[in-house]
Amino acid sequence: MNATDGTYYRTLLRRTAGLSASQRLIVLMYAMMPTDRAGAVRMTGQELAAEVNMTPTVFSRMRRQLVEAGWLEQSDRFSNIVYYRLTPRATGEENVVPMRRAL
Repeated sequence: MNATDGTYYRTLLRRTAGLSASQRLIVLMYAMMPTDRAGAVRMTGQELAAEVNMTPTVFSRMRRQLVEAGWLEQSDRFSNIVYYRLTPRATGEENVVPMRRAL
């Protein structure tokens, strides 16, 4: 699915229907922000919290809950800065290759 297509975000909203409004906002932010090759958003939690007018403490707690629930995962770490990306659960992308029977 193309992230520039509005259906991507509508699908993501439906997929996250069981989350709180703040958690859904964070997942959508990670979906909308530019990412590196590994899919990580290269912004600090403080920068992302400022984008949605949320305190860094609340943002960090919500993000931790999303990691525990399998919506986000740690992608990279640089010193004390941790970068996160969406998981296949959030993106809806199947990353499991079916096994084939050996010949």
